[in-house]
Amino acid sequence: MSCDLANGRLEPCKDTVSGIDAVFFVNFGDYTGITYDGVNGDVIDSVAGVTNLYKYELKGTNSFDQVFNSSRENGTAFVEQTLTMTLKKQDHTTHKSVKLLAYGRPYVIIKNRNNQFFFAGLEHGMELTTANVTNGTAMGDLSGYTLTFVGTEKILANLIDVSNETALATAFGSATIVTA
Repeated sequence: MSCDLANGRLEPCKDTVSGIDAVFFVNFGDYTGITYDGVNGDVIDSVAGVTNLYKYELKGTNSFDQVFNSSRENGTAFVEQTLTMTLKKQDHTTHKSVKLLAYGRPYVIIKNRNNQFFFAGLEHGMELTTANVTNGTAMGDLSGYTLTFVGTEKILANLIDVSNETALATAFGSATIVTA
């Protein structure tokens, strides 16, 4: 049966950390093809058709969570992917970018602090469901943006077989990483 387990898992070493260093947005519909690793199946080797990866550096409170939902009654299973990110300082360019992110449904590449890259919203994109633009109350409060993206996919976000941003750009057909 295709749903039977194929392997176990040993307790891993305590050599990882949590958190997100950056996200990269790709406009929905921009990629024309994906090549997967022949050994691991779900790991992405390369993505064709992408010209630009729009990088947002992150520090502080940011998270990427995936919840696998399964229903015996309906015979369905899906993953809800949620990215929450905080952008400090308000400016005209970011206002415009937030508007465009809300109008679209971009694909999102998440880079965690272990130099792992995940492709979220692979089939359906990610929806900006909440954009809180705040000026805070006290002098030390956030003046910036808290954005929440949600995507619903068939499987967990695919790992991309790269370990740094240069390799990421190469895997995306030598795409340009746009930072400003």
